[in-house]
Amino acid sequence: MLELTDVTRRFGSNIAVDAVSLSIPEGQMVGIIGRSGAGKSTLLRMINRLTGVSGGVISHSGRPVSTLNGRDLRSWQRDCAMIFQQFNLVPRLDVVSNVLHGTLNMRSTFSTMFNLFPREDILRAISILERLGVAENATKRAEALSGGQQQRVAIARALMQSPKLILADEPIASLDPLNAQIVMDALKDINEQEGITVVTNLHTLDTARGYCERIIGMAHGKVVFDGKPDELTTDAVRAIYGAGADGEEISESITSTSLGESARTAAKSRATASNMVPEPA
Repeated sequence: MLELTDVTRRFGSNIAVDAVSLSIPEGQMVGIIGRSGAGKSTLLRMINRLTGVSGGVISHSGRPVSTLNGRDLRSWQRDCAMIFQQFNLVPRLDVVSNVLHGTLNMRSTFSTMFNLFPREDILRAISILERLGVAENATKRAEALSGGQQQRVAIARALMQSPKLILADEPIASLDPLNAQIVMDALKDINEQEGITVVTNLHTLDTARGYCERIIGMAHGKVVFDGKPDELTTDAVRAIYGAGADGEEISESITSTSLGESARTAAKSRATASNMVPEPA
């Protein structure tokens, strides 16, 4: 169980996250939605402790995450893997080395300095890449891959940490709809097959509805919706996104990455070839 109690983050006079309280059971797939500046990314960064907490408490299975330091903090950041919108790979390193960097917190300073990896870790990294359908790129530089492929490499790196929790900060924001579906299929597969809790920030309502069993809506740093996808009514969407400049309701079509039927078929074929079974469209 991940517990947040009155968690707040201030940047000067600006309150980015305002007294957020949440309980996320192990194994859930949770989507966090909201406008830019709503506090979604800051919230994830506080959970991972990339950003400090101004107030409140974050805990995981009774462990006080928000006060950890040193070795204990590094251990938590290994248990709580982070996936970023811009992938955060080392462009000039080959793909398998990028994946192996997921084990850096588990290795000695000597082995880190000389880039020495045990054979079993290398084999495991290749196995994870095979699962995600990008093993054929293992020896290529990360910069040679497409955006969708790089994001799957980033997911592979996260899996190398053997995490208890995966935080994905806008993982499909820079991807085309086809690659967005492939990446979300991968995260859903990990959640269902491994039982790993996945918390992901999303801009797209249809993606949140299609992949997440629970949706949290944020506005102005506060949680204004917390429920199942079928509870996300028009009034709830208005509370999260507000209204347009002319006072009209926000159209869900502007937060959509819906694929046409031919693109969906292509995505399913690619996922099946990668030994991943995608969710029904």
